[in-house]
Amino acid sequence: MDDNEFRERSDIALTKVAKWLEDLDPDEVDYTTADGVVTIEFTGGAKFILSRQSQMKQMWLAAGSHGFHYSWDAVRGLWLDDKDGHELFPRLAEAISEQLGHPVEF
Repeated sequence: MDDNEFRERSDIALTKVAKWLEDLDPDEVDYTTADGVVTIEFTGGAKFILSRQSQMKQMWLAAGSHGFHYSWDAVRGLWLDDKDGHELFPRLAEAISEQLGHPVEF
C-alpha cells in the first residue's frame, strides 16, 4: 500500500471511530481528534489512544496497559492485529466495555 492509500484508509478508520464515540454516553466517555489521532478519555481518568503510524503503515491502539498494532488486510478489508489477527473495531469496543464495566457494541 502506498502512502496515499494508507492515509485514506487510516482517515476512514479514525473517522469511523469518532462517529461511533459520538453515540456513547458523554458522562462516561469523551474524545478528541487531531491529525491522525483519536484520544478517548474516561471519567475515572483513564485514556485510550488510537493513532496512525505512517512510517509503519499501521494503526496503533493504546488501551490501558495494552498496546495493539493493526495492519490493513486488503483481501479482507479489515484492520488486523499483527500478533493474533483480531480486528480493530471489535477490540476497541471490548476495551471500552471493560473500562466502563458494561457492554458497548461497535
